Amino acid sequence: MENVSNIWSIFTYVVVIGIVMTCMMGLSAITGTRRSGRAMGRSMSMPFESGIVPTGSAHLRLPVQYYLVAMFFVIFDVETAILLTWATVVTETGWIGYGAVLAFIVLLAISLAYLWRAGALDWGPQVRLHAVTAPRKDRAT
Repeated sequence: MENVSNIWSIFTYVVVIGIVMTCMMGLSAITGTRRSGRAMGRSMSMPFESGIVPTGSAHLRLPVQYYLVAMFFVIFDVETAILLTWATVVTETGWIGYGAVLAFIVLLAISLAYLWRAGALDWGPQVRLHAVTAPRKDRAT
């Protein structure tokens, strides 16, 4: 009987969320601005950012390091989520759970060491090494 009450509470939640979403979409459709074509004008077709008229293109070329930081964040964020959920059941999992988490951490440490050695974590300015060349003998000085 307890499972039925859980199902009804979830069903009620879904219905209430559906009603709220329908009301929000309906009010947006009723009260929203409807201008298109020539009536729209130049100012309505331009992007608006804090009252500043945009200059130039909005398309930026971001460096690869930006995406690397995002990927590392996601990877280590997922790691934190897994470790925190493991920490809540650490007493029930016993040594098998401890071994699994230890293997998980070792695998992540090996991955991090690989990224470090590959240079994926070098985000500073690149130092360029110039080859030192000996003066040529055929040139007159």
